[in-house]
Amino acid sequence: MDKRSITHHISSHFNEELTRVFDDVLKMAEMVAMQIESAMQALLEGDTETAIQVDAADDQINAMELRIDDECTEIIARRQPAAGDLRFVMAMIKTITDLERMGDEASRIGRMAAALAPSEDPQRRFSELAHMGQAVLQMTRDATTALRSMDVDLARKVWRQDANVDREYEALMRQLATHMMEDPKSIPRVLNVMWATRSLERIGDRARNICEYVIYLVEGVDVRHSNIGGFEPKAKS
Repeated sequence: MDKRSITHHISSHFNEELTRVFDDVLKMAEMVAMQIESAMQALLEGDTETAIQVDAADDQINAMELRIDDECTEIIARRQPAAGDLRFVMAMIKTITDLERMGDEASRIGRMAAALAPSEDPQRRFSELAHMGQAVLQMTRDATTALRSMDVDLARKVWRQDANVDREYEALMRQLATHMMEDPKSIPRVLNVMWATRSLERIGDRARNICEYVIYLVEGVDVRHSNIGGFEPKAKS
């Protein structure tokens, strides 16, 4: 399944409506990826101006969600789509919900960066999160690419990457908890790192969700709540 298979109807207007929704969802995904990248830059570099811009961008993402949701609702009401068309529209609605929540988490990181930039030690500035932040950003970009090209192989790759991010999250949380016990004075700073870590983990979960929708669209199989074995394609007999 690709963009061409979305626009296969006799009605050119219906084709245009579906194409517009798909293009808008991709634009929203790209905006969210940029927001996440900027949020991490603001956090790691103490860039207050960028942090403020990240928070402001959340309003644009929220507006896009509302507009695309209205477009999808209108398509359902007027076109009464069935089978693959209905699956596509419902997947787009779920995707923008996850994208909006990813934007919320990026905005939360941005606000934290803006508040803490003056007090955070430039030599330590949330350095613990650099690797995890890069991994989550790559997941977001790959999820967008998988959606754009309906690439189920890439979608599975992102799904597996989320398990790695979850393990890194758990290890980092244990490390941070140990640090607080050993140095009580570090508790305020470590708590902030924990909140940012949690936001990144949630962004990774949402990127995984989007890849599950790609699998659903292409193969018609709902892989939510599946383990890795259930998520992998079945071997051909």
